[in-house]
Amino acid sequence: MRMPSTIGLRIGGALLAVVALTACSVKGGGAGDGAAYPSKAVEFTVPTEPGGSTDLVTRALAKSIEKPLGKPAVVVNKPGANGKIAGKDVFSGKPDGYRVAVMPQSLFAIGPLMVQDPDAIKLEDMTFVKGLAVEDYALVVPASSPYKTIKDILAADDIKYGTTGAGTGSQLSQALLFGVAKVKATPVPFDGGAPTITAVLGGKVDAASVQIAEAAKHVQSGKLRALAVFGSKRVEAMPDVPTATESGYDVVVDQRRFVAGPAGLPADVRDKLAGAIDKAIATPEYGDLLKSNYIGRWEVGGDEVKTQLTKAQGEFAALTKKLGIDLTGQQ
Repeated sequence: MRMPSTIGLRIGGALLAVVALTACSVKGGGAGDGAAYPSKAVEFTVPTEPGGSTDLVTRALAKSIEKPLGKPAVVVNKPGANGKIAGKDVFSGKPDGYRVAVMPQSLFAIGPLMVQDPDAIKLEDMTFVKGLAVEDYALVVPASSPYKTIKDILAADDIKYGTTGAGTGSQLSQALLFGVAKVKATPVPFDGGAPTITAVLGGKVDAASVQIAEAAKHVQSGKLRALAVFGSKRVEAMPDVPTATESGYDVVVDQRRFVAGPAGLPADVRDKLAGAIDKAIATPEYGDLLKSNYIGRWEVGGDEVKTQLTKAQGEFAALTKKLGIDLTGQQ
């Protein structure tokens, strides 16, 4: 280790020895130091069970990021409470860049509409690193359904619709659509996309809003009919299906995913991780994974992630209030 040097200063005729600390002795090279980061594996926490979209995106990212990061990337699944359990675990940890999470927008923009949780994760609890992906929702009905268009279903007297769970974009998109159209509709929650699709196919519900990846193969095979998508524009997998906005109903709801670490993550560590993510998501392997699963890119910086979440929070809260929609009873 380099020893500090000594400098002589003359004050009032006396020579005093002053220790001049070197940069080495002031700034350590351990975890949290951007120059040394990473010195060990980086853990990416997924707030869902294995197999879903968040898990697929995270595993593809982890595989592609090891080379630019220079260290292993480990994926850990910690499901529960639409992401809150994983988020609380990661964001209460040390802000050193070795534990981050891939989080869903719905936890912050839709979850608060469901329940007033004093222990909810706040935007201030996180350091936003990078936006990753966006997925749209489609309103589908069985192929045998009498509803051929979105206007047909909104002309019905009473609708029973399936959702992929409380606090999801699936739930909110339909609550807003039927609320805007002033249609009497009853939500039926399921635990995820697969059982919701099964319920639609089996005629247990009249319709359901599900992610494009969950609906595409059934629509393409002719088992389901898509009436509308809830994105800001048409999706490549269903180019002939209009958006709800095109059909006269201004409802735009999507699911976005992003990488975040605990609040206080040093800027140099955040930037180094974001730079490695940029290189990882530019690989053909990562791109192929997104395309084959109908997942869109949302590759924005951390500041833009925070702006989007804040905007979605405000817009969804204002719209549900304006329409008199109470989601707290839809558990």
